[in-house]
Amino acid sequence: MKNLPIGIQTFSELIQEGYIYIDKTRQIHKLFSDGGKYYFISRPRRFGKSLLLSTLKEIFSGNKELFDGLWIYDKIDWEPHPVIHIDFLGLNYKTPQRLEETLERLIEDIATSYGIDLDPKRYCNEKFKELIVKLSDRGRVVVLIDEYDKPIIDKVEDPELALANRDILREFYGVIKTADKNIKFALITGVSKFSRVSVFSGLNNLRDITLSSQFSTLLGYTEEELLHYFGDRIRLIAGDDDKISAPLVQKIKAWYDGYSWDGEHFVFNPFSILNFFIENQFDNYWFSSGTPTFLTRLIRKSNSDIKEFDNLSVSAYFFDSYDIDHIEITSLLFQTGYLTIKSKVNQDGSLRYNLSYPNEEVRNSFLNYLFREYIQKDFAAGIKIIDQMTSAIRNDEIERFLDSLKWLFASIPYNIFPADRESCFHSIIYLVLKLIGISVSVEVETNIGRIDAVVESAHSFFIFEFKMGKPEDVLEQIKDRKYYEGFLGSQKNITLIGIGFSTVERNLSGYKIETIQLSE
Repeated sequence: MKNLPIGIQTFSELIQEGYIYIDKTRQIHKLFSDGGKYYFISRPRRFGKSLLLSTLKEIFSGNKELFDGLWIYDKIDWEPHPVIHIDFLGLNYKTPQRLEETLERLIEDIATSYGIDLDPKRYCNEKFKELIVKLSDRGRVVVLIDEYDKPIIDKVEDPELALANRDILREFYGVIKTADKNIKFALITGVSKFSRVSVFSGLNNLRDITLSSQFSTLLGYTEEELLHYFGDRIRLIAGDDDKISAPLVQKIKAWYDGYSWDGEHFVFNPFSILNFFIENQFDNYWFSSGTPTFLTRLIRKSNSDIKEFDNLSVSAYFFDSYDIDHIEITSLLFQTGYLTIKSKVNQDGSLRYNLSYPNEEVRNSFLNYLFREYIQKDFAAGIKIIDQMTSAIRNDEIERFLDSLKWLFASIPYNIFPADRESCFHSIIYLVLKLIGISVSVEVETNIGRIDAVVESAHSFFIFEFKMGKPEDVLEQIKDRKYYEGFLGSQKNITLIGIGFSTVERNLSGYKIETIQLSE
């Protein structure tokens, strides 16, 4: 079995050192064989963007020998072109001035590598244009820019600095259009898909392929690729040399598959897959490689309805609405990989997209981090609380569960609660119920209303309703609307729980419990 390329982002190293390479060259060929010239694609971190650009660099450099055995090997003439490859992962952008200086040095270093002298009196953007023009004497130039948005999104909590960096980059990228006749091909990648007016206003001939079905599997692994390139490892883990274990494949899919940018084609997270096969165990590999502290803090402070992340319907405009001046949280969650497109439908002539968490790795990890943010406790404390509540529900000890919930609210710092305290209460209870690892449904529709939550254990259904006010009144609402009727034929215990909240105490004002039916 070939080595697994954890952290290997250089195509030549990957090939020469004998690492697995999932052959994407057929799709890569489409980028420059159908008349296209300027492209942009956004994908979450650790999805293979850097490897894609490194592969393109070797293709346009004419290094045919590296592609022996790959689809593209005998499909192009391998004419070499000068390549300008800019990777923002390694640049210094602590201040706008430092960003400009670093870009200028990078352009000068590329010029030196090609034996080109640039006018020292010119500014950064002018040197970039001069480099492209002079390089084009050796053939039309290829421009590859990796993580174009990093100087912006890394400073998103400092809007003034982020905006200043954005303005610098907008002018820098605008040079590409002014040198159109000297350029053969350009690809820009990043995590975020800022509105075109914001960053690429001067590059209005850029084709955005982020949501294109044609390139939906350019990054990430399809199920077919998983079985083809990792089938031997799947058989090894399952202990079956003769056939690939279908149950194991389904579990891998549940954990790491589910990312889509067109609602039709789905891919696995490559970073998680590679780590899974190295460690031979399921874990939160991609998520733990970069915790979304800023995101979870932003969600709590904005008082977002976190229940909608499970099933969110948006229009096509949603994908172009993100900008540093106005951060739309759900758009940010989509662009950073915490939400993905699960399907799309045509409603009255316009497309609607349904978003949700990609898979179990993202859903469980994200909710855990969000829970910690809301209760302001460390990871170990948060896990301990959830374990205690899970045990109580599994053993049908509903009063112990509710007492633990009351203790939890009592331990949360005062400043966590926003003006809309009921929404905050709902969010915390929602997170608790989702994390206890038992069958939970929230906002369950009935013929005369909507149940806040239904939890099913081995022997019982627990029907929850929680509102500001007296628990007696909350319980009466459950009974008046007969929320329990749909569960009467289940042969399980049915327990109604009315939970009241107090804005003064910032806690449960109390709870009332009533059993409707016991199983025989």
